[in-house]
Amino acid sequence: MNTNNAIKINDNDNVVVALRNITAGEEIYGVKAVENIDRGHKMALVDVKEGENIIKYGYPIGHATTEIKAGQWVHTHNIKTNLSSTLEYTYNPKLKDIPVTRKDTFMGYVRKNGEVGIRNEIWVVNTVGCVNGVSNAIVTEANKRFGGRVDGIYNFVHPYGCSQLGEDHENTQKLLAGMVRHPNAAGVLVLSLGCENNNLNEFKKVLGDYDEDRVKFLTVQESDDEIEDAMTIIGGLVEYAEQFKQEECPVSKLVIGLKCGGSDGLSGITANPLIGRISDIMVANGGKTVLSEVPEMFGAETMLMDRCKTPELFEKTVHLINDFKEYFISHGEPVGENPSPGNKKGGITTLEDKSLGCTQKGGTSNVMGVLKYGEKVTADGLSLLQGPGNDIVAISGMMASGCHIILFSTGRGTPVGSPVPTVKIATNSALANKKSNWIDWNAGRLVEDKQMDEYAEEFFKYILDVASDKVKTKNEVNGYREIAIFKNGVTL
Repeated sequence: MNTNNAIKINDNDNVVVALRNITAGEEIYGVKAVENIDRGHKMALVDVKEGENIIKYGYPIGHATTEIKAGQWVHTHNIKTNLSSTLEYTYNPKLKDIPVTRKDTFMGYVRKNGEVGIRNEIWVVNTVGCVNGVSNAIVTEANKRFGGRVDGIYNFVHPYGCSQLGEDHENTQKLLAGMVRHPNAAGVLVLSLGCENNNLNEFKKVLGDYDEDRVKFLTVQESDDEIEDAMTIIGGLVEYAEQFKQEECPVSKLVIGLKCGGSDGLSGITANPLIGRISDIMVANGGKTVLSEVPEMFGAETMLMDRCKTPELFEKTVHLINDFKEYFISHGEPVGENPSPGNKKGGITTLEDKSLGCTQKGGTSNVMGVLKYGEKVTADGLSLLQGPGNDIVAISGMMASGCHIILFSTGRGTPVGSPVPTVKIATNSALANKKSNWIDWNAGRLVEDKQMDEYAEEFFKYILDVASDKVKTKNEVNGYREIAIFKNGVTL
């Protein structure tokens, strides 16, 4: 239920969320506000005793640290998380099978292995940060010589690939290998220094089989003129890419990542539920969606566990959650320390508050896959992917797992982009209007003049236009394309 002023998300909630700034003395849901409450923040509907739970989305988001009176602002000054360390879980399946009843299509590039790309680009992938400057020079020159013949020639700098050990080193290799395999790149030049831990011989072991027409390699220590050698290679890759033409493809070939960042109190009310509806539409098309940001599942994890299609997937999800909690604990960090200063300013109080909004991006369908970092998406439907909440690390991980597009909701605003089209969805109209150079879609209209069913179909059509390259996302227009690799170890 909502009014023009506030929304009560679930009948069992004891708080409402302000849809605009509320002034002390205003009556909201029959309760007089006793202090000013900013948009996205919570107001108590009833008196809450110290120690009692605050209920939002129908679930506890923490407990009151002091007595809270009806009409008071409810936030970090009077709530604390209920989260603790690793837990034991029981599988209580609550499954919803969404039948494949839709046959939507888009225009894509069918690769030799049958996979489909939504862009026809050339990528330069660096095995080590030492060649970042060289790759910048290569791409600058390549775009001068070959620009306009493909959708673009891009490189992606990072600081890793050497002086790493164990899982930390493997994370770098898996992320970069996923980039090399990504079908949005018609051709790839893998650029190596030559003496790094992640040298070409070692990297090829992780990469596995590859198309020799599509993937080329250059070790700059062995080259007399690495720029000219790279131009020869990229010229050949451009010719190879030019043979691909767009053709009609089923949506079942698409993989879409589901992400939020710079969230606010409206994220779980507008943009995230809209993304969740798109996830369900994708499932109805036989497509694939990916939900990551494991720490932002804490407090809402049982909702996802109960949606696991099999007991085996449930066990994998338990490990996904508890292993990430152990990662926090091993570094001496509290499990519930996640909402950023911007999140809190926007109205998010605890990690449970954030997680219950965050997980709505996964829609209502069954969980059909649980993936390790860098693992490729294979299961149709919704998959959960190991990865942190950090925006660039998370979207890079989803890209490396095969996502063609990232749907990225934000209430505070962020310009960040991944190597693939990154659709920014504003949770509120104020942000959409202020940062129109960043924002692609305004979900704030869901609490103004749009109904979910109609607006989701409108948004899905837009997504298909992005997939068909009829529309460029703002990160593409602005040239904002970054990667970040999940760091988990020492640097030598």
